[in-house]
Amino acid sequence: MSLHAFSDTERHAVYHAIFARRDMRRFVPGTSVPPEALHRILRAAHAAPSVGLMQPWRFIRITDDEVRAGIHRLVNEERIRTAEALGSRDDEFMALKVEGILDCAELLVIALGEGREQHVFGRRTMPQMDLASAACAIQNVWLAARAEGYGVGWVSIFDPEALAQLLGMPAGAEPIAVLCLGEVPEFPARPQLEIDHWAVARPLSEFVFENGWG
Repeated sequence: MSLHAFSDTERHAVYHAIFARRDMRRFVPGTSVPPEALHRILRAAHAAPSVGLMQPWRFIRITDDEVRAGIHRLVNEERIRTAEALGSRDDEFMALKVEGILDCAELLVIALGEGREQHVFGRRTMPQMDLASAACAIQNVWLAARAEGYGVGWVSIFDPEALAQLLGMPAGAEPIAVLCLGEVPEFPARPQLEIDHWAVARPLSEFVFENGWG
């Protein structure tokens, strides 16, 4: 074992947070997240790795009920369009609960900041690394929230331009996630989309190659 390894207890806690994390849609209405817990979660997000230390993420906390309702409206509009695009699975999709925007204690919009083109280190051939870096921050939100006992749901069903306009984002900034955060009734043992018979997670063995593709 590496000399830099965590203790058995610490290592177990890290893996427990990873495997116990779920993409949550159901929240307990009327609950709150203490400010100190929210601060710890956002600090964890801000500690995420980023290519070239560009730190492309921006966190927008939604505290105005009218703004929250506006985000919910945009998500619902896109939900209908997504159902139409799914064809024969449209009714099945509309039966799914895909967000908890109106019930969650905290609503966060994660965005990519403006001026990202100035960051060349690590992005010259792969400009999408700003998105990859921000996704690492989102994963840290998920894991830190789970360690604190709260659930997180990543909502990606929205028109980015419409959401950017609603939130007054500058040109070049781009919303990539609406995160619902808060107290949940329970953490299911399996992903909710498996429970709802929408999809089935495939085993690791199908995704690990050696010395080439497949």
